[in-house]
Amino acid sequence: MSQGVERKTVLYLIRHGATEANLARPPRLQGRRHNPPLSRLGIRQAEATRDLLAIRPIDRCYASPLLRAMQTAAIVAAPHGLTPQPLDALIECDVGRWEGLDWPTIRALDAEGFQRFHANPAEFGYPGGESFRDVYQRVAPALDELLDLHAGESILVVAHHIVNRTYLAGLLGLELAQANQVTLDNCGISVVVRAEGETTVSTLNAAFHLQGVAA
Repeated sequence: MSQGVERKTVLYLIRHGATEANLARPPRLQGRRHNPPLSRLGIRQAEATRDLLAIRPIDRCYASPLLRAMQTAAIVAAPHGLTPQPLDALIECDVGRWEGLDWPTIRALDAEGFQRFHANPAEFGYPGGESFRDVYQRVAPALDELLDLHAGESILVVAHHIVNRTYLAGLLGLELAQANQVTLDNCGISVVVRAEGETTVSTLNAAFHLQGVAA
């Protein structure tokens, strides 16, 4: 009698839709201290993501408790009849005193902190906030636990740029100091697959569904 084939576990890891801070030129840093809603464009991005994933089987939905992530998750999960469950471990990085500032302003106000952070964000974090290592150490166990808890299912998770990029960097074998190399669009979709005991990134930042999306 043949043994059943183990079903793979699929994690759709999505960055939230754009807020006004994301759309500013230059963009403003946005951590957890402010809690803005999606912009009109961010809503359209979430709707495009919903339409793409509507035909995919999705069994569970989790999100960062911040409004921009919960709004995105609610839109994307709607065709599946799911209500997003907030998960505190997925909250965005605390960017400390740099919250709401853009990079040119930060460089002008705090050149030393700017240089230290960009040289090694894993160890030298945001002043008064978190480092990439701090974020990874709370995010990776939480997402790995979801993969364990929902083995054989498909999971939708909506979180944030630094949250997602540090987790993906770890799976890709990058040092956390190199996590900035993982660039993720608003509502970009990354797919993580666990099969036969191995967890791999099968898709990184799919964003073709966002072409032509406008507010």
